Amino acid sequence: MTVEDDAVATAPDDAVATAPDDHAATAPDDAAATAPDDYAATAASDEPADAAIAPGTVARLLRHAVVSPSAPRQDTVAPFTGGLAASLPLSGEHDVDAAFAMARRAQRVWAARPVRERARVLLRFHDLVLDRQAEGLDLAQIETGKARRDAFEELVDCAINARHYARRGPALLAPVKHLGVFPTLTQTVQHHHPKGVVGIIAPWNYPLTLAVTDALPALLAGNGVVLRPDLQTTVSALWAVDLLREAGLPEGLMPVVIGSGSTVGAMVVQRADYVMFTGSTRVGRDVARITGERLVGCSLELGGKNALVVRADADIERSAEIAERACFANSGQLCIGVERLYVHEDIAEEFLAAFLSRVRALRLRPGVGWGADMGSLVSAKQRDSTLRHIDDAVAKGAEVLTGGRARPDVGPFYVEPTVLRGVTPDMLACRDETFGPVVSVYTFRTDDEAVTLANDSDYGLNAAVLTRDTRAGRAMAVRIQAGTVNVNEAYGATWGSTGAPMGGMKASGLGRRHGVEGLMKYTESQTVSVQRLVGLGAQFGRTDEQWAGHLTTAVRVMRKVGVR
Repeated sequence: MTVEDDAVATAPDDAVATAPDDHAATAPDDAAATAPDDYAATAASDEPADAAIAPGTVARLLRHAVVSPSAPRQDTVAPFTGGLAASLPLSGEHDVDAAFAMARRAQRVWAARPVRERARVLLRFHDLVLDRQAEGLDLAQIETGKARRDAFEELVDCAINARHYARRGPALLAPVKHLGVFPTLTQTVQHHHPKGVVGIIAPWNYPLTLAVTDALPALLAGNGVVLRPDLQTTVSALWAVDLLREAGLPEGLMPVVIGSGSTVGAMVVQRADYVMFTGSTRVGRDVARITGERLVGCSLELGGKNALVVRADADIERSAEIAERACFANSGQLCIGVERLYVHEDIAEEFLAAFLSRVRALRLRPGVGWGADMGSLVSAKQRDSTLRHIDDAVAKGAEVLTGGRARPDVGPFYVEPTVLRGVTPDMLACRDETFGPVVSVYTFRTDDEAVTLANDSDYGLNAAVLTRDTRAGRAMAVRIQAGTVNVNEAYGATWGSTGAPMGGMKASGLGRRHGVEGLMKYTESQTVSVQRLVGLGAQFGRTDEQWAGHLTTAVRVMRKVGVR
């Protein structure tokens, strides 16, 4: 996942009050990005786009942040308009120290509470997220520029994760009895203790999902959390923390620190007992190095260049709909979204006709509320990097089947949903993560070739196979080197299956979120064994040699009777 503000541990601490250039609100030259005549569904809304978050809302939510009264402030940009979204105070090093101190105090009390009591907080949060969704959706749209349907997708994901861990977590965290070295004589129990205080470094593209759903299992396991959301989407993250506090989360257990990844994020990584990071592979390597030197654990969800395979037997219309969502959900700023589309040569033209028809019909409409199919990119930087991939491909001979231009007539950071053909390995769009609304289309002849092409990437986060033959789809899926593979869906089937793990292979990361792994990674396992009646040393006056003979006989008997 490529993010703007994820440069953990690469800048000096005294840069904390320096405003980065990441969120510059400059728009492209109008002459370079006029609307094409054949792009029918890109008209801007007649309604004015919403811009700034109400200062009262910002002030109310900032009570969950740790910042000094005299802290320097930084403005964030509203992607729909290029104007002000919010003015935020920045945390300094002493604030980060204070956040960890308060989280450690609160964590000791929280960990002593019964796990089912902690689970009830998650269930109340589940209900509050759904009940208060309108405000959460508004904030996420204002800060990210995403379409409301994309904002809703992550909001409901928060509720699903809360319910899953509240229901399943207590049983998973309960002490587990294991067979001792000698049955009945050795009683062995495994306990799951919290790590302590977990540091979460969350990006801007899914400010609710990637800040909150990683915190929920950490909290349930008895940890405290220090959250560093991306500066651009801090208010959305604070809104979720506010609901957790209302649901019963103790004061001080989940403080929020505000600032860039290179300063405040780096401080969190240096202090946490475990780190959950979502961002670029480059910065993920820095996080792994720092946590490795400190001998603390980390979980990393990193970049992706995800592939979708359309087999010759696929339903054309259904596949076109799935592919459109796969490529352009969240304006392509989705770590598990699709940037490589492989279509069987026998159906390529028919599929492309259906797919391009859907893409050209996407509604680009700025502003808070329903009605848009694709939103804005988050910033000028993200817009420019997306256009650089498109321009590089075109300059080197790729064909633009649709899209390919910035749309300042819609909003300052909008780029049309773009489909490229003829992309070759020397082009940026071929192997580098674009993280924008751009997909490259290729053809293949056999299933083996499709699997080889899908695996021809440094990344391995997500993939999809579309086919009427689900047996063949499953067979292909297990051969694709990706942490999640969907058959007849793009990403929602695996991501939404919260009981199963989600994460990356190869350069796409370490560790897993969701499932048992997504909870137990936040715990330390401890084994306690009690030896009864007979010890393990020589007994009953036997010599060591005699005792070894007795133990040999006992081990052989256990093998014969099936003791595991």
